[in-house]
Amino acid sequence: MPDPTQQVAPTTAREQTLIDENRRLRKVCAALIERVESSGLAEGAPYAAFEHAVLLAEQVRERTETLHRTLDELGQVNAQLREEIHSRASAEQRLIEAKQEAEAANLSKTKFLAAVSHDLLQPLNAARLFASALGEHHVPNSSRRLVKHIGRSLEDVETLLGTLVDISRLDAGVLKPDVAPFGAADLLDTLAQEYHQVAVSQGLTLHYVRSGAVIDSDLQLLARVVRNFLTNAIRYTARGHVLLGCRRRAEGLEICVGDTGPGIPEDQREAIFLEFRRAESRRDDKDRGLGLGLAIVDRITSMLDHPVGLASRHGRGSLFSVLVPYGRLPEGKRVQAVTEAMPGNEPLSGRVIWVIDNDLAIREGMQALLGSWGCRVMAAAGPGVLDSETTSPPDALVVDYHLEEGDPDGLEAASRLRERWPGLPVLVITANHDATLKRRARMLGFGWLLKPVKPLRLKMQLLSLLERT
Repeated sequence: MPDPTQQVAPTTAREQTLIDENRRLRKVCAALIERVESSGLAEGAPYAAFEHAVLLAEQVRERTETLHRTLDELGQVNAQLREEIHSRASAEQRLIEAKQEAEAANLSKTKFLAAVSHDLLQPLNAARLFASALGEHHVPNSSRRLVKHIGRSLEDVETLLGTLVDISRLDAGVLKPDVAPFGAADLLDTLAQEYHQVAVSQGLTLHYVRSGAVIDSDLQLLARVVRNFLTNAIRYTARGHVLLGCRRRAEGLEICVGDTGPGIPEDQREAIFLEFRRAESRRDDKDRGLGLGLAIVDRITSMLDHPVGLASRHGRGSLFSVLVPYGRLPEGKRVQAVTEAMPGNEPLSGRVIWVIDNDLAIREGMQALLGSWGCRVMAAAGPGVLDSETTSPPDALVVDYHLEEGDPDGLEAASRLRERWPGLPVLVITANHDATLKRRARMLGFGWLLKPVKPLRLKMQLLSLLERT
C-alpha cells in the first residue's frame, strides 16, 4: 500500500508539518507494537495481550472488593469478640472476688478453731484426768465397767475433736514441724504400751519389734501418723494380730504397722487417703471414726516429706509404712533403754510434784491422778504461791504453758524456778502446737506433752525426767 504522504505533495508549510508529524507518530506506534509483540504474550498477538490485561484488571477489582467486604466482616467480628472478652473478664473478676471471700471465710473459720483449741481441750483434759484417777481406785466391778465406758467415751471425743483441730491447724497453716533427732524407741515404746491394752480389749495381739535407730523428724507429728496407723489396724481387724516394727532402708527407717484384717481393695487404696473416705470392710457400733485419719496422715507426711507406703492382699491384711530419714543424737545423749510393758507406781511413790495450771479443774484432776500414783502433789495457779511457801525443791515440776494474764508463761516460770534449783525436772503441758515453743522447751531441757494428756504418757514422761536426775 503506497504511503499517502508520498502521493500528495504539500502545498503549504502547514501541510508539510502535519505530514512530518504523522510519519513520526507512525514510527512510534510501530515501535510500540514491535515491543509488545516481542514480549511473547499470546504468541505475539497484541490484541490478545490487551484482552488478558483487561481480564487481570477485572480480577484485581473483584478481589479488591472481596477483600474490603472481608475486612468489614472481620471488623464486626473483632468488635463482638472485644465485647465478649470484656464480658468474660468481668465474670472472671466476680468469680475471683467470690473465691477470695470464700477462702477468707474458710481461713477465718480454721484460724478461729485452731486458736480456741486450748479452751476446747481444757475441760476434756480435766475429765480425762478425773476418769483416769478414778480408774486407779479400787471400785466394784460394776462401777469399774462404768469407768471404762466413761474413759472410752472421752477417748472418742478426744480423737474426734483432736482430728478436727488438727485439720483446722493444717488448713490454717499454723501447724509447723519441729524436726529434731530422737531415738525411734522413744516414740514407739510408748505407742506400743499405749495400744497393747487397746488391742487386748478387742481380742487382738500386738506384736512390737523394737528398734535402736535414731531418726530425724517431728516427734509429735510422727506420733500422730503412727497412732492413726495403729488405730485403723485395730479398728478393721476382727481377729489375729497387729504388728508394730521397723525396717532399716538405705534411705531411712521404715516404720511399719501391719494387721491380719480383710485387706484393702485395689480400687480403694488412693481414695482412703481422702477426707471422709473410709474402707468398707467394717461397720459396727464400735466404729466411730470420721474417715479423717489417713487424710491427716497424708497431709502431715507431705509436710514432713516422709513417703508413705501401702501393701495389701485381699483377705490377708494390710501393711502401712512411713519412711523417716536417719538422724544423729547430740553428743552425750543416748537412746532410752527398754522399759516395762506397764510401769508401776513404785518409782513415783512419795515424790513431790508441783503442778502449776491456771485452770482449777486441771489442778484438781492432776492432784487426783498423781495422788493415785503415790505422789505428793502441790498445785497452784501461778509459781509465786508455791515458791513462797517452801524452801525445798520439788522432785519435778508440771506446768501449763498458758497461765494467768499478767503472769509469765510456763516456760519462763519454769526457767525462773530452775535458776533457784538448778537441774529441776520440768514437764510442760499445753494445747499449743507451736513448733517454736516446743523447740524452746527442748533447748531448755524440758519435757513436752500436748493436751489432752494420756495418763500413760504422763507417767512415762515423769519417770524419764526423774531417771535423768
